[in-house]
Amino acid sequence: MSLIARSVRNTARVASTSLRVAASGAPSRARGVTQAVTRIDSAGSPTFARRAYATASSEASTIDPTVTRAFDLLESGTRALEEGDLAAAAKLYRESVEVKETSEGWHNLGNCEYHLQNKVAAVEAWGKSIELQPSADAHTNLASAYVLDNPPKPALAIKHLTAALELTPEDPEIAFNLAAVLESTGNLDTALTLYKKAQSGGIERAAQNVRNVSAKIIGQRAKEEAAKESAQ
Repeated sequence: MSLIARSVRNTARVASTSLRVAASGAPSRARGVTQAVTRIDSAGSPTFARRAYATASSEASTIDPTVTRAFDLLESGTRALEEGDLAAAAKLYRESVEVKETSEGWHNLGNCEYHLQNKVAAVEAWGKSIELQPSADAHTNLASAYVLDNPPKPALAIKHLTAALELTPEDPEIAFNLAAVLESTGNLDTALTLYKKAQSGGIERAAQNVRNVSAKIIGQRAKEEAAKESAQ
C-alpha cells in the first residue's frame, strides 16, 4: 500500500494551560509557550518551525510544584528536539511523564522513541498518550507503526486511522491513508469513498487512486455477475 506524507506525524505537542493548575484547582498564570513542529523534507531530514500559543491567565499565585516541574521538563524536551538532539529530548520527556503523566509528554516521547528505532517503546508511549487524551496525531502515528511493522498489522492500522478520522473528519491525509489500508485489505467500496474525500480535500494523487479503485470495483462486479450466470 502507498501511504501519503510522513510515516509518523512529528508534532511535538506542548501542554496546554490546564497543566498549570493551582493547588486550589483554579488555573494559575501561565506564560506563553512555543511548539516545535517538524516536517520531513525531500532529503528525509527533519526541519523545524516555531508556532506560538497563547495561554490563559488568572491572579492565582499557588502552583502545584509537581505539575510545574513536569511542564518545565516538557519545554526543555521540546527545545532539545528543536536542536535535533533526539536522545536528550527523549530523556527529558520521559522525566516529565515520570514526574506527572500528561498526554503531551507521552506523545512527544513516542515520537522520539520511534525515530530512535525504539518502536515498541514508541507504540507504548502513544498508547498512554491516547489513554490520557485522544488525539488524531497519536492515532495516526500508531497506525503508521502498525502498517510499517513486520509483518504489517492492517486491522490495528484501520482501527487507529478510523479513530483519527473521527477526531478530525476533515483531514484529507488521514482519509487517504485509511483508504490505502482498506484497499489493501479488499474493502474497495469504503476505500473509494475515502479516496474521493481525500481528493476533494486537496490530495491530488488521490485522483489516480479513485480511478484505479473504481476500475477494480467494476472488474470485481463483472466477475461476480459472470459467476452467477455460470451457476445458473
